[in-house]
Amino acid sequence: MNFPKKARSIFITGASSGIGEALAVEFACRGYAVAIAARRLDRLQALEPRLVALGAASVFPVGLDVDDLASIPGVLDRAARALGRLDIVIANAGIGPGTPIGKGRFEQARQTITTNLLGAMATIDAAVPILRAQGGGQIVGITSVAGGRGLAAFGAYSASKAALHRYLQALRVEVHHEPIAVTELSPGFIDTDLNRSMPSRPFVISLEKGGAIMARMIERQVGFRFVPVFPWVFVVPLVKLLPTAWLAAKPRRARTEALAVRRPGNE
Repeated sequence: MNFPKKARSIFITGASSGIGEALAVEFACRGYAVAIAARRLDRLQALEPRLVALGAASVFPVGLDVDDLASIPGVLDRAARALGRLDIVIANAGIGPGTPIGKGRFEQARQTITTNLLGAMATIDAAVPILRAQGGGQIVGITSVAGGRGLAAFGAYSASKAALHRYLQALRVEVHHEPIAVTELSPGFIDTDLNRSMPSRPFVISLEKGGAIMARMIERQVGFRFVPVFPWVFVVPLVKLLPTAWLAAKPRRARTEALAVRRPGNE
């Protein structure tokens, strides 16, 4: 599918910071009309003039808490009306607190599943009828290399991303005969607030580099890609094969507790 340049428009959840903001910047530079959604409307409104200055055809900031699942269809409809259509919808909003099992962190684990999985599913579910009605478009889901293997202290995060991966696979099958592209991007460590407190971030790349790579992949309408492709295309399959004992080395207690307490916001 190739959309005419005059019709290019994009809707991004979690756009007030991190990967969502980086994607908004990248697509503004490419001349898209950009709908940016997040809880922190003030941050979006502050970002709007920057996106316009970078070349965005238009900018539509809209408040959205993806945990309020019932509100998502209405927000997407508003964005579609404001921009005329939605060529690309990116389900990006997410959180990543540590949630060690049996340590009294279940509420954080539930919140992680609600935001990362149910919020993304609700966004995608509301977007598909809009794309069908306008004759096509693209759905983009942001998962994670953490979905490839359950990680100690991050079980809920790993589970949310693994489940979203399967949901996107199912969507790809369901719309196979329709003019709807489905893209899944699975980032490794990109330098954002969600991971800066972690004691180790192997192969970390800058937010600007990650956003540029992801924007190019989205425009090429890839099916699935790790971000960046190398080294994660080799590392993730290897991690899946590692014995559990190799992953179960006891971390320092203070470090584990620090990771568990921190709760990044639903951007």
